[in-house]
Amino acid sequence: MRLVVLTLCAAVLLWGGSKKLTDEERIELIRGLSAEYATAKIVLPRSKKPLEFKSTGEWDKAAWNEAGREFGPAARVGDMVQVTKVDIDDKKIVFELDGGLKLKKKWYERIEVGMGTRTTPVARNDGPRPTGTSIALVFPDHVPAVPASEIKKLLNPILDFEQRSATELYIETLPAPIQEAIKQKKVVEGMDREQVILAVGRPRDKIRESRDGLDYEDWIYGQPPGKITFVTFKGQTVVKVKDTYANLGGSTAPPLPPVQ
Repeated sequence: MRLVVLTLCAAVLLWGGSKKLTDEERIELIRGLSAEYATAKIVLPRSKKPLEFKSTGEWDKAAWNEAGREFGPAARVGDMVQVTKVDIDDKKIVFELDGGLKLKKKWYERIEVGMGTRTTPVARNDGPRPTGTSIALVFPDHVPAVPASEIKKLLNPILDFEQRSATELYIETLPAPIQEAIKQKKVVEGMDREQVILAVGRPRDKIRESRDGLDYEDWIYGQPPGKITFVTFKGQTVVKVKDTYANLGGSTAPPLPPVQ
């Protein structure tokens, strides 16, 4: 992932060269990024000031975690967010997501009227306040003159503008052999229960038993006289996959190759 981001960054800098944004390019960039939707690929914390994300794909995870502890998350993995405002400085592009984090009351919300010690606010604000956040994409020299599509690629480690589902984002985090098995809709040893369901769905039956003091669970797929697959779990992990054909014997799936 880091190599991909660095390659994209190099391409962006090559595209833009040393040229700074013109007013027309700035307007076009803001237009191409505003009101866009994206899926969070990491937990995005709320923050009073923009969270810095470098164009090289690096960010201060400790600072982001601290902001999350103070104000909580603005979005979790798989949540959809919207760019509600874009500001472009010399070296950074600031994205306001879901209205940003606004902690201060409006001036009229602080006014109260009444007599003696009993007062009531003039304005009521019972609705939820915006609970978004802001992210600053920081460049080493200046914001390059590139299309909005290239800027979105630089944000790919944290935001997915292709609007893929949370399931697709989760699959991308898995080891390559398990990703391939899920794509081929088959079960291999080493999978957990969630990965098995992603690959072949929920079983038609489950059988639990104890062997040598250990608890096992078989998930059964298929119907006779066709192929019947037994997926055996020890705890949360698949330890055996066996296919049978109408009681005529079967074959055992090979074990999952070791992850490199």
